[in-house]
Amino acid sequence: MKYLYLALALLTFFACSSEQRFEQINNLTPEYHMEKLEKISYQDALNDTDDEKRMERSKEEWRSLLRSDEYRILRNKGTEMPYVNEYDGFYEDGVYLCRGCGNPLYHSDTKYNSRSGWPSFWKPIRPGAVDEREDNSLFMRRTEIICGRCDSHLGHVFNDGPDPTGLRYCMNSKALKFIPKNSD
Repeated sequence: MKYLYLALALLTFFACSSEQRFEQINNLTPEYHMEKLEKISYQDALNDTDDEKRMERSKEEWRSLLRSDEYRILRNKGTEMPYVNEYDGFYEDGVYLCRGCGNPLYHSDTKYNSRSGWPSFWKPIRPGAVDEREDNSLFMRRTEIICGRCDSHLGHVFNDGPDPTGLRYCMNSKALKFIPKNSD
């Protein structure tokens, strides 16, 4: 009898897991993903400090989850046009999340006008929010900034920023999702 209960428990676990996975796969649409990001409040973003959380998706899952322009930037290391993007001249109070996974990346208090044409910040919201990689593409030597949770390409960091860090985290608007301070 003990083995029968164990078998039933395992069967129920695997049925629920596969049902949950089926639901996750069926909900991988850009609209569903954006709806999930919209539900994150400012306070939720500030409280999300878990640098151990990881999000891994297959190439196909990323393709179904992101719009084509987002996929080009976040997964294929693309760059958007300067000066004509969503957050270059945008200066409201709030938090900027990774558009790929919702990881809080930058607070508006660290955003400044770098006159580069892209949204720029002098520091991430917390250590571990972003990671760095060497980027030697386009015959240049740069430091790529990726999301610390899902490894999405966000932009690059340069040593020509303001005090106190002297850094300019030059990000793509399509890699970010803004959550206003008054969203609670």
